[in-house]
Amino acid sequence: MKKKLLLGVILLMLAAITGQAQSLNIATYNLRYDNKGDSLNPWPQRLPMQANLIKFHDFDIFGTQEGLYHQLQDLKKALPDYDYLGIGRDDGKQAGEFSAIFYKTAQFKVLDKGNFWLAPVTDKPNKGWDAALPRICSWAKFQEKKSGNTFYFFNVHFDHRGKQAQAESAKLLLQKIKTIAGSTPSILTGDFNINQREAPYDILNNSALLKDAYELTPLKYAGLGTFNSFDIKTNSDSRIDHIFLTSQFKVKRYGILTDSYKGKVPSDHFPVLIEVTR
Repeated sequence: MKKKLLLGVILLMLAAITGQAQSLNIATYNLRYDNKGDSLNPWPQRLPMQANLIKFHDFDIFGTQEGLYHQLQDLKKALPDYDYLGIGRDDGKQAGEFSAIFYKTAQFKVLDKGNFWLAPVTDKPNKGWDAALPRICSWAKFQEKKSGNTFYFFNVHFDHRGKQAQAESAKLLLQKIKTIAGSTPSILTGDFNINQREAPYDILNNSALLKDAYELTPLKYAGLGTFNSFDIKTNSDSRIDHIFLTSQFKVKRYGILTDSYKGKVPSDHFPVLIEVTR
């Protein structure tokens, strides 16, 4: 009897540990590139606020957009528990904006990684279709160290002008995720420059592969859209920053984080945070 009771307690403890290991805080955050014209919202002023926001809300893994190499180095220094991966979109090295992925090093192991451009030619820096700028997707295969679970994480920044590029980028992403990840659980984060009412969004959200976390969650903390243009009084419901998931994930909560400081916001985008389980 005592042995059975002890076994039951051990099984309950193991179940609890496994459950905790499978709960992840996933986010997407457009950092706003270090634009010298942002005289009222300079990067050195915004950096500590972004770092503290990330630490306070306890992001486990998150995609960033627009970060330049020195910004990512600054953020990494401010977040000693994290590392990042990705390359610059202009030269495949350090030049231009990154679609970098930050992750807690104690929690995740990187099993594989790569990058591709959002263009008909995907393996070198170039602009696709009617895009105004080169656009890149960075991805990695991660393993949770405690549970052993694996998943793929894709992070992207769509073009802000090219309507054909936006639609074709959505189609390309679906193809690439199928090819790279196969049936492995996958996450797609990014600044898509398209809101929930536009056709390229439907290409992703109505696909057989991915679904917007906003549509899956029982708890929405989303009183505003995700782009604020550094205006704390913004009143839009347009969500252009999204997190899409394959069906293996269950979304517990979804939030658009409107944290501010001294009447300002840390970026011209609000980060999106979700909590998921497997």
